[in-house]
Amino acid sequence: MTKKVQLLVMSAAVALVAGAALMSRSGASAGSKGPRTMAIDAKATGIPRLVDLGAGKCIPCKAMAPILDQLRTDYTGKLQVEIIDVWQDRAAAEPYRIGMIPTQIFYAADGRELSRHEGFMSREDILARWKALGVALD
Repeated sequence: MTKKVQLLVMSAAVALVAGAALMSRSGASAGSKGPRTMAIDAKATGIPRLVDLGAGKCIPCKAMAPILDQLRTDYTGKLQVEIIDVWQDRAAAEPYRIGMIPTQIFYAADGRELSRHEGFMSREDILARWKALGVALD
């Protein structure tokens, strides 16, 4: 084998082992529903839910904090906004199976996951996403 092929095979093996380790550590399996297991809270409230997974020291997460707080205030009774600091509470974040922070997960009133977004998201983009998903907040 050439050095390039050996390196490619070794990289693939490392990626597979790392992925398997992450899945076993989070208790997930290939057939698990992942974030949908957290739908009970949304079903109980009967309103759409936005879950933001970030960290207090993450720059984009810090920029989103006032946006999320304002959405929580502006849409009280119409939208549940939940913020999880994944660095402070890793166990709370595990069921969501995120790849990066910040991650926003949009849930329907019945608890179904509708959409995900990774990275900073402005207020306008969040409201536009809800509208595109067919959820009327106003």
